[in-house]
Amino acid sequence: MTILTGLMINGNISTEAQTGATGEFRVDFEKYRLDNGLEVVLHQDHSDPIVAVAILYHVGSSRERTGKTGFAHFFEHMLFQNSENVGKGEFFRKIDDLGGTFNGGTWNDGTVYYEVVPKDALEKILWMESDRMGFLINTVTRLALEREKDIVINEKRQRVDNQPYGHTGYVIDKNLYGDGHPYSWQVIGSMDDIRAATLDDVREFYDKFYGVNNATMVIAGDFDAAEVRQLIDKYFGEFKARTKPEPFRPMPARLTETVKFFHEDNFAKLPELNMIFPTVENYHPDAYALEILADLLADGKKAPLYKEVVEKRKLAPRLSVYNNPMELAGKFNITVRAFEGVNLNDVYDALIEGFRQFELNGFTESDLQRIKNLRETAFYNSISSLLGKSFQLSQANVFGGDPSRMMEEVRLLNAVTMSDVLRVYEKYVKDGKFLATSFVPRGKPELALAGSQRAEVVEEAIENTGSQAAGMEETEEDYPRTPTTFDRTVEPPLGPAPLLKTPDVYTLSMANGLKIYGIESTELPLVQFSIRIKGGQLLDSPDKPGVARLVAEMLMEGTCNRTPEELEEAIGQLGATINVNASAEFITITANCLVRNYDAVRELVEEILLEPRWDVAEFDRIKQATYGIIAQRNANPNAIAGNVFYKKLYGDAHVLGRPITGTVESVKNITLDDLKDYYNRNFTPSLASVHIAGDLKRDRALESLSHLGSAWADREVKLPLNTLPAKSGTPRLYFVDVPDAKQSVIMIGSLAMQRNDPEFFPATFVNYKLGDGSGSKLFGVLRLEKGYTYGAYSFFMPRVVNGPFVASSSVQSMYTLESVNLFREILGSYGKEYSAGDLEVTRNAMIRGNAGKFETINSLMGMLQEISTFDLPVDYVKQEEAVAGKITLDEAKSIYERYIQPEKMVYVVVGDARTQLDRLKEAGLGEPLLVDIEGNPVKL
Repeated sequence: MTILTGLMINGNISTEAQTGATGEFRVDFEKYRLDNGLEVVLHQDHSDPIVAVAILYHVGSSRERTGKTGFAHFFEHMLFQNSENVGKGEFFRKIDDLGGTFNGGTWNDGTVYYEVVPKDALEKILWMESDRMGFLINTVTRLALEREKDIVINEKRQRVDNQPYGHTGYVIDKNLYGDGHPYSWQVIGSMDDIRAATLDDVREFYDKFYGVNNATMVIAGDFDAAEVRQLIDKYFGEFKARTKPEPFRPMPARLTETVKFFHEDNFAKLPELNMIFPTVENYHPDAYALEILADLLADGKKAPLYKEVVEKRKLAPRLSVYNNPMELAGKFNITVRAFEGVNLNDVYDALIEGFRQFELNGFTESDLQRIKNLRETAFYNSISSLLGKSFQLSQANVFGGDPSRMMEEVRLLNAVTMSDVLRVYEKYVKDGKFLATSFVPRGKPELALAGSQRAEVVEEAIENTGSQAAGMEETEEDYPRTPTTFDRTVEPPLGPAPLLKTPDVYTLSMANGLKIYGIESTELPLVQFSIRIKGGQLLDSPDKPGVARLVAEMLMEGTCNRTPEELEEAIGQLGATINVNASAEFITITANCLVRNYDAVRELVEEILLEPRWDVAEFDRIKQATYGIIAQRNANPNAIAGNVFYKKLYGDAHVLGRPITGTVESVKNITLDDLKDYYNRNFTPSLASVHIAGDLKRDRALESLSHLGSAWADREVKLPLNTLPAKSGTPRLYFVDVPDAKQSVIMIGSLAMQRNDPEFFPATFVNYKLGDGSGSKLFGVLRLEKGYTYGAYSFFMPRVVNGPFVASSSVQSMYTLESVNLFREILGSYGKEYSAGDLEVTRNAMIRGNAGKFETINSLMGMLQEISTFDLPVDYVKQEEAVAGKITLDEAKSIYERYIQPEKMVYVVVGDARTQLDRLKEAGLGEPLLVDIEGNPVKL
C-alpha cells in the first residue's frame, strides 16, 4: 500500500509548535491507501480519551439522475437500519449505549457517516462501519424499504413543507441550473421518486457508489496508530474494489438573461427576496475572493448593502450575502427578509443602490484585514473538535485530492488582495445575469418583484400523507450471507477502559459579589469567556414581556465612547465575536477570540457591559425587527406549539407563560426608558458570574478581571424564584389550527423540578431510555417501528425555577391521533416496564458519555455556566457520576412515577383542524379545546 505522510505535529502540543516554521497553523495527519483503494487519514490527538470516525463516500444528490432523485439521502437513512452482523436497529442502540454520538449527512456532492465514542470503543465502531459498507444490501427488505420511505418523507414535510420559505431551495436550483443538471433537484429529492423506489433501485445505487474505493475514512483522536492500521486492515482490507464512478467536470450555471419567480408561501408572514448570481466551483481561484466580497458587501454596519437596505431605507432588520462553491458549480447568494408589508421592488432598488455605492466608494485595506481576522478565528473554532477536524480532512481529501488542502484554504483566503475582490465583483456580480425569487405571504402576490412569474412548487395534499409501510407485516426473512475471511458475527470487546477526566475548575469571589469560574485549555490559541447576569425574562413584567430581550439586543449597539459602527469595527479588527443574548432566566455576554487579542477584547466587553449607549436610532430598528420576528414566530408550527405549551404550563399570570420576544402589543408599549430602568435595576455583580476557558493561565485570567471587580458597583436585586407547584387534575388537549399543515407538532408535559434539585439528575437518568436520543423508546416506536415521524424525544428542562418535563414530535398529519395515543401509552407504561437491564445500560452510557463531554472550549464554557447558573458544586459531574453508579431500580421507578404522569399533563397539537381536530376527540383527553396562536380559546 502507498503511504503519504503530512506534516507531523501532535494536536495536543503547544500553540507555538503548531504554527510551524512558516507561522502557518498545521493539523497533523498520516494518509495511506489500502490495496482495495480505501483512503485512510489518521490524526492523533491525545488530549481527551475519545476517537472520532468519519467515512465520506463520494456520492451526493449530484450523482443521481432524473426520475431517481433523493437516493443519496435516502440511502444515508438505509445504512442506519440493518446489516448482516450488527442487526436491525442495533446501530442506534449500540452507539447510544457506548456513550457515543453519531449521525450522517448528505449534500449535493457527498455523504458522510460519523461517530464520536470513548477510545475503548474504536474497534466496535470499525466493526459496525465495515459491516454496513460490505454486508448491508442483503438485509434490505421490502418492509424496511417502505418504512424508511415514510421517515424520509416525514423529514421532507418537517423541514420543507411545514416551514416558512421551505421551498426556496427548490425554486432556486430548478430554475438556476435547468433540467438535467445534477444540481437542479434538491438533496432530499422528489417524493414521487422516493415513493417509486424499488429494491432493485437500491441495490443498483449501493453497488455503484458504496464501494470501498469510493470512500475516505478519517480516524481522529486518542489511539495507537500501529494498532489502528491493523484493525483497519482486518475489517476493511478484504473488500474488493468496484468500478469507480467517473468523476464529473465542473458544470457552472449559465444564465442568458435575468429570470424572476415568486411563490405565495403558506407559512411566511414576511416577504423575502433572493438574488442568485452563478459563480465557480470549489477550489477555483476566484472562490476565495468571492467569499471575501460577500462579507464586504453585507457583513456589518459599514457594508454598503447593509447601509442602504437596513439603515437608510429601513426595509429589513438585516440581510445575508454569501458565496457557495460546490464541486461542480457555485452561486453567490443575497437574501433579504423584509419587514411585514414591504414591497420587494423597494428592496431590489436598495440593493442596486448598495452596489453603486460599493463601486463608488470601494473599501480599504483595513476592511479587508478585518474580514481575514474574523476568518482566522473562525478557522481555529472549526477545528476545536475531533469531529470538526475529521470533516475538514475528509472533504479536503475527497474534493481537493489531499487532506492538506484544509490548511491551504486558509493560506489562499489570506492571499486575497483588494484587486482580486474588485475583479470578481466585475466578473460575476456587476451587471451580471441573476435569478431572483420572491417568497411572499399567501394572498400577497403584489409584494413580489415586478416581472416575476409564478414558480412551480409541488405541495402534497394532507389526505396523501399516509404510510408507505401501512398494512405490511413484519416477517423474519432469510437472506444469503456474504462470505468473509473471519467470523463477523462476534462483536469485538471493548478495549482497556479510558481514564475519564473532568476539567479542573478554579474559582474566585470578588468583593462586589462577582464570581469567577475558569478552566485552562491549551490545545488551541483561543479564549472564550462570558458574563452571565441572572434574571433575564424572569425580571420582565408579565404585562410587558420583551424588555429583557431588547436590553440584550441594545447592548451591542454602541457604547458611551463608540458608535454602533465603531464598536463593530473594533471587534472585527480583533477577529473576535461578541454576542449578547437573553433567555428565560439570564442575560449573557459571550466573547470568542485568539488569545493574543484577549486583553483588548475583554476591555470591549467591559465597555459594553458598563457603558451602554442606548442609541435611539438602533432602538427603533430593533423594535421594528422584533415585530418581524414575532410575525414569523406566529407562523411557525413549532414556535406556536411552544408558545401555547408554556402558557398553559406556567399560567397567564407567570412571565414564563409569555414568549421572551413579547407580543406586538407589548413591544409597541416598550420605551427606551423601560430598557434603561431594567438595566439600572437588575444588572448587578452579585447576580453575575464570569466564565473563562482557553489558552489563558489562571493568574493572568484573574488579574485581568480585577478591574471589573472594582468598577462594577453592587445593588440588591431579588429574583422571583418561588417554587411553582405542579398542576393536578385531568389532562387537557389544546389544538391550534394551521390550515394545510402537512405535519402535526405535538408537545406534552408538566412542571417538574429545578435544576439544582437533588432529584433532577436522577430524573434525567431515568428519561435516558425513554426519550433521550435514537436509542430511546419514543424514537424506537414512533420512528423506527411506526414510521410516523422523523424523531420523537423527551427531556427535563434545566431551570432555576421549576422546569418542565417535555415530550414532543412532529408527525404525519394523518397519524396525529395515533401518535398522541402512542405517547400516552408509552409515557404511562414505561415506568412499570423499566428494567434492571435499562438501568445498567443507562448507568454505563451516561458515565461513559463524560469522556468526550468537555472536549472543546465551548463545552467547557457550558460546564462553567451550568455551575454558576444553577449553583452547582464545581465537581457536580463527578457527583452525578456517583449517583449514576449507585441508583437502584426501585429508586428509578419511584422517580418516574413522581414526575412522569401522562394523566396530569398538558397536551398541545398544532396542525390542520379540518382533517385532524375531530379525530382527536377519540384520544380520551376530553373535548379538544381549539385555541389561537397565543393560547386563547377560539369561538366556533
